Amino acid sequence: MKKILLLGSGELGKEFVISAKRLGCHVVACDSYAGAPAMQVADESCVFSMLDEAALRAAIHQHQPDLIVPEIEAIRTEVLLEVEQEGFEVIPSARAANLTMNRDRIRDVAVGLGVRTAKFSYAESAQDLLTQAQAIGFPVVIKPVMSSSGKGQSVARSASEIQASWDYACQGMRGDRQKVIVEEFIHFEFEITLLTIRQRNGKTLFCDPIGHVQERGDYQYSWQPQAMKLDYLKAAQEMAEKVTSDLGGAGLFGVEFFVTRDEVIFSELSPRPHDTGMVTLISQNLSEFDLHARAVLGLPIPLIESTEGASAVVLATQDGTNPSYSGVADAMSEPGIDVRIFGKPSTRPYRRMAVALAKGSNALARARAAAQKIRVISA
Repeated sequence: MKKILLLGSGELGKEFVISAKRLGCHVVACDSYAGAPAMQVADESCVFSMLDEAALRAAIHQHQPDLIVPEIEAIRTEVLLEVEQEGFEVIPSARAANLTMNRDRIRDVAVGLGVRTAKFSYAESAQDLLTQAQAIGFPVVIKPVMSSSGKGQSVARSASEIQASWDYACQGMRGDRQKVIVEEFIHFEFEITLLTIRQRNGKTLFCDPIGHVQERGDYQYSWQPQAMKLDYLKAAQEMAEKVTSDLGGAGLFGVEFFVTRDEVIFSELSPRPHDTGMVTLISQNLSEFDLHARAVLGLPIPLIESTEGASAVVLATQDGTNPSYSGVADAMSEPGIDVRIFGKPSTRPYRRMAVALAKGSNALARARAAAQKIRVISA
């Protein structure tokens, strides 16, 4: 039995714990607050800030895990680099966790590998941001170099919007780096997440591409498969394999691309299951969480099968605690619909609290309709 120290215990971590437990693992779920979703299904839990260097190191040495599995970006990754040298295994690797914690570093890696990205630069003040945005040309997309689920992301269409974008990015930043990435606005036809699986023993595998739509920088619904030209899919796979091979290790990566009329452009990468990949809970024989667990444990993945599926998020609308949910039975009354309530103990506007899943024909419309029937009621 492998002991896993899970760093971050949100809804993605919860599903990973379920997959790992089915394969006989002992999981210690960590997060900055008690009662986080993954803690509800793990063997043990530990509450501390993963940006606290001493607390993170203490947890690793206390639990002596076989595998350290990050689920979030906001981690003091220098500690992971150190403990890897001591003999602990970080998934997929300490270098991958360190590089992808910050968008500037992973984007620089992609450029160094010759991967096509949007034009971009960095800024550490509002004035610097204005200068860089003018050099790239409006409109521009502005994101904190470290955040999650699109927090702090905005589009500035003119110089007059730069200060507001800077302030919004600072509000959404995680960690202690007041720095943003500013990039050209890509007029894409659609975006995809290409789930890429690096095995310990075997070739790199890919799931069917997942299409998704974002609002406020956060995914709202996704579907699989996203239809695309075969040569474009091959180009995306080649870029994904190039970057993930450079990062090394074993596990599932969520690699995002813009697809335009003329080309495929690398956007971002997460060395862990991806929120848009929650659709695989219903669209695949092995979900992204099952695939991540198998990959990190060195278990075979002989076949990935998929069918038409979609996911749509259920959001909170206000601040509160101990939420309850209405409309769940109505949402689940139709065949081919499932609902996953994450179990978060508190709410805030736009916080993701659940997801509606649909499979079969017209899956996207049905998933969205199901999600709209569910209401989050906050105390």
